[in-house]
Amino acid sequence: MAGDSRHSDRAERAAVAALADSFVAGLCDWIRIPGIGVDPAHRGDVRRSAEWLADELRRDGWPQVEIWDDGPALPAVFACWPANDPDAPTVVVYGHHDVQPVDPLDRWEHPPFEPVISEDEIRGRGASDDKGQVAMHLLAVKAHLAATNQNAPSVTLKLFVEGEEESGSPHLRKLLDDHENQLACDLVVFTDTALHERDAPTVNTGQRGVLGAEITFDGGTDDVHSGRAGGAIPNPATALAKLVAALHDDDHRIRLEGFYDDVREPSAQEREDYAALPFDEQDWLKRNGGGAQVTLGEPGYSTFERLWVRPTAEVNGISAGYTGPGFKTIIPARAVAKISFRLVPDQHPDKVKLQLERFVAEHTPDGITASVAIRGEGVPPYAISPDDPANAAVHEAMKLAFDQHVRFARAGGSGPAAVLQQRLGVPLVYLGATLPDDRVHAPNERVVVPLLLKGAEAAAHLWRMLAQAEIAKRLSR
Repeated sequence: MAGDSRHSDRAERAAVAALADSFVAGLCDWIRIPGIGVDPAHRGDVRRSAEWLADELRRDGWPQVEIWDDGPALPAVFACWPANDPDAPTVVVYGHHDVQPVDPLDRWEHPPFEPVISEDEIRGRGASDDKGQVAMHLLAVKAHLAATNQNAPSVTLKLFVEGEEESGSPHLRKLLDDHENQLACDLVVFTDTALHERDAPTVNTGQRGVLGAEITFDGGTDDVHSGRAGGAIPNPATALAKLVAALHDDDHRIRLEGFYDDVREPSAQEREDYAALPFDEQDWLKRNGGGAQVTLGEPGYSTFERLWVRPTAEVNGISAGYTGPGFKTIIPARAVAKISFRLVPDQHPDKVKLQLERFVAEHTPDGITASVAIRGEGVPPYAISPDDPANAAVHEAMKLAFDQHVRFARAGGSGPAAVLQQRLGVPLVYLGATLPDDRVHAPNERVVVPLLLKGAEAAAHLWRMLAQAEIAKRLSR
C-alpha cells in the first residue's frame, strides 16, 4: 500500500513543516470571526466565516469554490479540485465552520475570539471544533501537491463545510439532496473527530446516534393545595418519577422492550484495541466526569465500551411543581422529563421512538395523560469496519505521520456521519487530530498545533494512497 512511503514520508513532513507558520497565522485569522451559528445575532458572522474560507480556498488554487446559501441553511462552502486522472477516486472531506456560543464568558482566561498562542497551543473558540481541523485539511492539500510535485491532487477532492453543525445540522439532508450531483463521490472523510490521547493516537471508526424526547405527564389543569387534595388524586410528579426509575434495571440495562435486539457487538480486534488504550479511572473522572467519584455502567463492559459501543438512556432534566425558595405545598398539574438515548449500530431512532412510546404507555397510571415529543428526526449511529480498505489506508497514513502504533477507537458523542453516509451512499472514514480535552463547547477551547500538523501530514499521505490501483479499484463505484 505504501511502497514509496519512505520518500513520501520525508516529503510530506517537510512540506507541512515549511507551511506551518502561515497555517497558524491563517487559522488565527479565521478564529477571529465569531460565527456562532445558533445565535441569530451572529448570522452575518457565519456568512463572513464562509467567505473567509472560500477566499482562502481560491488563494490555494482550488478551481471551483462556491458558497451555498440559496435555501434555509446557513452558508455552507463547497470546493472541488479534480485529479488529472479521470479514473481516480473522488473523495468528499466533511467539516463545519460554525462555532458554539461562548457562555459563560467570565470563565474565559482571554477574549474567546482573540486567539492566543501559548507554547504549542492555539486558544480560542473554534480552534479545535472545527475550524482547526478544516484548516488542517487545507494544509494537507498544499503539502500533498508539494510532496508529489503535482498540479492537482492524486484523487479528486471535494470539500463540504456546513454552517449548522452546532445547531444539529437541521438542513443537512436538504443540502445533500439539493446538491446530490456535485457531492457524488466514492468516499467521505469526516474530520470533526478526535484522537484518544496526545501520546495514544487512534483512528475513529464510529459515532453513536442520538434521540431526544420530552415526556409530559398531566394530571389536571391547575396546581392544587396538597392538604385539600393530597392522597385523593394522582400526582404527576410522583408518577413520572416512577417511570424514570423504571427505565433501568439493577444492572443498568435499559428496560424498553426490544431495545437491545439490533445492537451490534464490536469486533474482537476493536475490543482488543480498546483494552490496550491507556486508562486511569481517577484521571478520566477528573477530566471528563464533572466531579463524579466512580465509573458506573453495564457489567461486563469497560468504560470505553460503555462510552463507544453500548447504548444509553439518560435523564437530562426533570421539572414539576414549585422549585423556588421556601415551600409551596401543592400537587403539580404537570411533570416533564427530558430524556436522551445514545444509540449504536444497528439501532435506528424511528424504532427506538416506538419502543419509548410503548414503554411510556405501559407506565402511565390511571388519571394521568401522557405525551411523548421527539426532538427532530434523531441522528442514526454509524460505524465502519477497521478492515475496510479505505479505513486501512487511513490507519496506515496515521502510522506514517505519528511514527508509532495507532489503534482503533470510537466516539461516544453524535454527529451527522450516518446522514452523510446514507445520503451519499458511500463508505465514510474519520481523520481528525484534536483531543478529547480540548474544551470544545466550553470556555478556554484550545487546539494542539503539532497534532494538527501530524493530521495534515496523514491526510497528505492518504490522498496518495487512495489513488493506488488496488484501493482505487475497490473504492470505484
